[in-house]
Amino acid sequence: MDPRKQTGRQGEDIAASFLTGKGYRLIERNWRCPGGELDIIAADGDTLVFVEVRARSGLRFGPAEESITPAKQIRLIELAQTYLQEKAMPSQRWRIDVVAIQLGRGLPQINHIENAVGW
Repeated sequence: MDPRKQTGRQGEDIAASFLTGKGYRLIERNWRCPGGELDIIAADGDTLVFVEVRARSGLRFGPAEESITPAKQIRLIELAQTYLQEKAMPSQRWRIDVVAIQLGRGLPQINHIENAVGW
């Protein structure tokens, strides 16, 4: 497997375990539509949470959370709205979180940013 894909998959697995440990209920992983992909969809109480996972194995390009550009934020909002339309959930409360994971020696460093993308 491509090392970047392996890092991404490892990051998504870590994020899913982390969120479950915080009491979130996982609904879907790697949901795809023609417009792109949502890494994790979970429930935090009565709020649907669309989670963008960013994992990095080094700091050469800066912290993982800094890699979410304004264009990516817009895409995440569009994907969340598409998901809600497809699932017929127009009045569902929702938000977009980011889970940034720094991999390396020792335990992964996890930064969970709730409501990271405003809409």
